[in-house]
Amino acid sequence: MMVRSGIGLLCSWLLAAASAVAAADTKPAPVPGVTLFQIGEPDGSGAEFGLTKEKWPEYAKKYRKPVVFTVGKSKPAAWPYIHPGNHDSWAGGTAHTFTINFRVETLPDRPLFLIVGQAEACTPAQMAVAVNGQPVASRRVPAGSGSGSGDPFDHGKPGTMVFPLPAGAVRAGDNSIALTLSDGSWIIYDYVRLGTDAQPPKITTEVEGLLEKFLAGPMAGVEDVVFTVRKIIGEHWYANFSYYAWDDGQSELGDSRKLYRDGGRLCRLNLRTRKVTTLLDDPAGGVRDPQVHYDGKKMVFSYRKGGTDYYHLYEINADGSGLRQLTDGPWDDIEPTYVPDGGIVFVSSRAKRWVNCWLTKVATLHRCDANGGNIRAISSNNEHDNTPWPLPDGRLLYTRWEYVDRSQVHYHHLWSANPDGTGQTVYFGNLVPGILMIDAKPVPGSEKIVASFSPGHGRTEHEGRITLVDPAAGPDEPAFARPISRADNFRDPWAFSEDCFLAARGSALVVMDGLGHTQEILTLTKEETLDKCWVHEPRPLMPRPREERIPSRVAADQPAGRMVLANVYDGRNMEGVKPGEIKKLLVLESLPKPINYTGGMDPLTYGGSFTLERVLGTVPVEPDGSAHFEVPALRSVFFVALDKDDLSVKRMQSFSTVQPGETLSCVGCHEHRTRAPLTASASTLAALRRPPSRIEPVAGVPDIYDFPRDIQPVLDALCVKCHGYEKAAEGGPRAAKLILSGDRGPMFSHSYYTMTVAGLFSDGRNQPVSNYAPRTLGSGASKILTMLDGSHHGVKASDHQKTLLRLWIETGAPYPGTYAALGSGMVGGYQANKLINVDTDWPTTQAGAEVMDRRCMACHKELSRLLPRSLSDERGLSFWKPEMNDPRLKTSRHIVFNLTRPEKSVVLLAPLAEAAGGWGLCRDPKTGQPVTVFTDTNEPDYRKLLAMCAAGKESLDKIKRFDMPGFQPRIEWVREMKRYGVLAANVNPAGPLDVYAIERDYWKSLWWLPPR
Repeated sequence: MMVRSGIGLLCSWLLAAASAVAAADTKPAPVPGVTLFQIGEPDGSGAEFGLTKEKWPEYAKKYRKPVVFTVGKSKPAAWPYIHPGNHDSWAGGTAHTFTINFRVETLPDRPLFLIVGQAEACTPAQMAVAVNGQPVASRRVPAGSGSGSGDPFDHGKPGTMVFPLPAGAVRAGDNSIALTLSDGSWIIYDYVRLGTDAQPPKITTEVEGLLEKFLAGPMAGVEDVVFTVRKIIGEHWYANFSYYAWDDGQSELGDSRKLYRDGGRLCRLNLRTRKVTTLLDDPAGGVRDPQVHYDGKKMVFSYRKGGTDYYHLYEINADGSGLRQLTDGPWDDIEPTYVPDGGIVFVSSRAKRWVNCWLTKVATLHRCDANGGNIRAISSNNEHDNTPWPLPDGRLLYTRWEYVDRSQVHYHHLWSANPDGTGQTVYFGNLVPGILMIDAKPVPGSEKIVASFSPGHGRTEHEGRITLVDPAAGPDEPAFARPISRADNFRDPWAFSEDCFLAARGSALVVMDGLGHTQEILTLTKEETLDKCWVHEPRPLMPRPREERIPSRVAADQPAGRMVLANVYDGRNMEGVKPGEIKKLLVLESLPKPINYTGGMDPLTYGGSFTLERVLGTVPVEPDGSAHFEVPALRSVFFVALDKDDLSVKRMQSFSTVQPGETLSCVGCHEHRTRAPLTASASTLAALRRPPSRIEPVAGVPDIYDFPRDIQPVLDALCVKCHGYEKAAEGGPRAAKLILSGDRGPMFSHSYYTMTVAGLFSDGRNQPVSNYAPRTLGSGASKILTMLDGSHHGVKASDHQKTLLRLWIETGAPYPGTYAALGSGMVGGYQANKLINVDTDWPTTQAGAEVMDRRCMACHKELSRLLPRSLSDERGLSFWKPEMNDPRLKTSRHIVFNLTRPEKSVVLLAPLAEAAGGWGLCRDPKTGQPVTVFTDTNEPDYRKLLAMCAAGKESLDKIKRFDMPGFQPRIEWVREMKRYGVLAANVNPAGPLDVYAIERDYWKSLWWLPPR
């Protein structure tokens, strides 16, 4: 007899049968196991069970009675995916029993085993098993992953429990098995099986027959799929075109500075015959990103011909004929998509900028007409835009990576815009840090979209978890993103329905259902797989309806657009801000990088901003909280709300942009995106009763700040007498253990480093935090500004000095005011996240390190006293995300070595007796009593330490920092300025260059100018 569960998942009784083998020397065939019932599939997930839509908070509401599942009758929802324990207050804080009723006509003649497969567990509980009312076993549940999410779609940590059942426990006829959890928390079920096999089944999501099922359903009428094949290099998700920054022909990440490997083809797969037809094959080139036209007869794609360096847009017919080139030039054009107005939107390195935290180029949204002409940028992003695709309503859905004074690796989410670039706004996830959302496309017949959610900062070629996103609750509800795939190694999803998907996985193409079950429909050869050939971008070759056409709102003859703010007080996390308190908006611009060399922000800041920011000026906020003002088109602007003293109240950590002639509006400050403004109508806004404000520049101060040039003179005038190296009548030296003199350390000036680690200013830092509370970020939360009103030892700054400091803080508190400083002027700088120009092999450093080991380290063992043994010794501190409460900051290489006046190095002054001109700071760690290490400056060990510091000064004088006479930028900076047309091709890189003026010309070259 056969018994089947109500959920139709492998619930069967297979009758055992064995036939004798005639040959005496053969082994008996294994006796097949008998399965009395199985609830669920052994696939590492409880997604097929009940409550998966509502999730665990609704358990008590949905399962008011004890859970009872009757094999052969009950529906899937009768068995919850999660089984609470007595530690779970959300389910009543009591032990819960799940009961399985089943019937057996004839018992097998072998022992029975109950196997409970779990997909995840919280605090491991005790599971007790009773058969027909009699206790038979009890066991502690295997520990889970520790995440504690309770989400049936999380990866979890699968485990199994095998319970041998006593003979006679199960009887012929009706039976029941009760599972009770106590002394702990919940488990998530994968499956429950009763049978004669003691070995747990293999966990797999691979099933046969999915394609045939789909071809008879949501894929009916789909005959072929197009896809590409190319080799990967294993880089970041965005680094798959162009070249690395340095110009030596080699890369520290491989044997070439190119970001691609040769070899690529465009293919067509027939889904019924599984025959593959190659439409384009170029063993020395590259092929990527096909999108099929609305008529299904041709496609646009990106192609790098063998022997050339750049990807360009091409079209080809579905049969491989009619190849034609659409774009050209020394730029990479990738990820094209047809849009309903007849044009093509793509992403391109024509943006002329580099990743702010890596050594590769940026590509942003551009558009062209159907034949590749009239190319125009429609994005001002400093970082990547990726994988644009039209939504049914005509908008573009795309990935935007950005970080304005916040974490570099946490914010790459889904945005939308009109095909002309207007209306750029968040679609999903901008306040959900820690995941890359990419390759998003609409799901037919619904308002949902499917995307790849790539973990963390994103994996190679967008590898991630296929995820279904419902935007109905707005952009900030992570619960409305439901994972489909069980693993996170899928790419390029295409949806035919909410239960039918096509995707790539490594060297294979797969189809997938809504529960994450997959079937491979194509796999590359073993040789190709070993050569890291992957399949990419599968698309059905079929006609599709053209999306709604949105009329263009761009006025190309306009240099600017307008922004309307309805009510600055209307938003989230604005508690305590009173109506009328905000008087102005400070308008800032985030400036693109012409080149970059590493993953950190050094030496631009120490753990803070990755970009320079320009002060454009201020615009008024009306008493009702409204504002209406012009902004230059296609520039990345953001805002700081200022009070009557021009101090920051609330700061924006994203950017906005407008197209020429566009009017862009927002409700308020970090407002809820799912509702309309509280203001009754636009006609009631005070700001709209007048023409738009022009941005008013701030007089008498720079628009781009440079710390040595603009801020150090303020410190010299107000602070250094007490906070310097020399004793003065006013105080010092080193008052309050702070050094504010401009002497140079290995990477920063001592004053810049001190102000940062002492927390004298408040900036966003490299943290995954957004929407700070009012007055917790920027000038309104910066200590340095509260010390200059006369209350701090009588020090009082002029209005001009206050403005200089205030705006320097608002622009991210940079050290250099030029990107030409990147990768230069440092002893122990970074390239590709590796230390370069280190001093560890210098004889002077080796001699100095020996002195410190012998004379200093016995007392300097603790983290707060640990000394660097070289000018480039970080002692384990992160160069891109140092924790500001780390005690090692107090004795960092950035403060103990002085490369301007080596004799003023703290490593020398601290152990030198006061009588000899030192500070005499050394103390016995046990008694706390003063200890004289060096009595005078003629001691041999003192001279060795001095020589160590002097060698650093000599090196710095040779390589030169941005604020030193004779500074020359790196050759790569000059190379890119020539490529951009900012410098003439015959300019001598070794000649005198005004890097500040050249960068202004570079930024100006990117500005939108109306055609003449």
